[in-house]
Amino acid sequence: MSEAAVVPDTGRVAGVDYGRKRIGIAVCDAARIIASPLPFHAVVADEAAEGAFFRRLVALEEIVGFVVGLPVHADGSDSRMSVEVERFGAWLAAATDRPVVFHDERYTSIEAAGKLAGLGLSRGKKKARTDSIAAQILLTAWLETRAQGTSSVRPGALDG
Repeated sequence: MSEAAVVPDTGRVAGVDYGRKRIGIAVCDAARIIASPLPFHAVVADEAAEGAFFRRLVALEEIVGFVVGLPVHADGSDSRMSVEVERFGAWLAAATDRPVVFHDERYTSIEAAGKLAGLGLSRGKKKARTDSIAAQILLTAWLETRAQGTSSVRPGALDG
């Protein structure tokens, strides 16, 4: 991943909410009007299998780029997970040959949990859906900032 990494202006993009156990994923339509959650991906300890999963996702969903949620503190400074997420983003770009950009993911999990509250879901079902809903919220926010010609990515992170 280099500073030249830019998500193309057209085509489907995947939003990714990285986690050590589960990865939430959402995709937008080709016109980039709406983002929809996909089932979360359970992380496995096999890099080859992970690469195969994401390459299949790219092929099936015709993904032209990825937006990965960057976990930063409320003041915009790096969190403990920031470095790990940036490392994951570099791996994802190399594994899929697709550009990866980062977008501020502050409060997406809280917002996702709020959207699922009151739906009568068990704790386990809420937990299983939270990551993908967070990815949907992240991708929607990125689409909105692109439409406005602005960015909310912390300085130094790549944006497309």
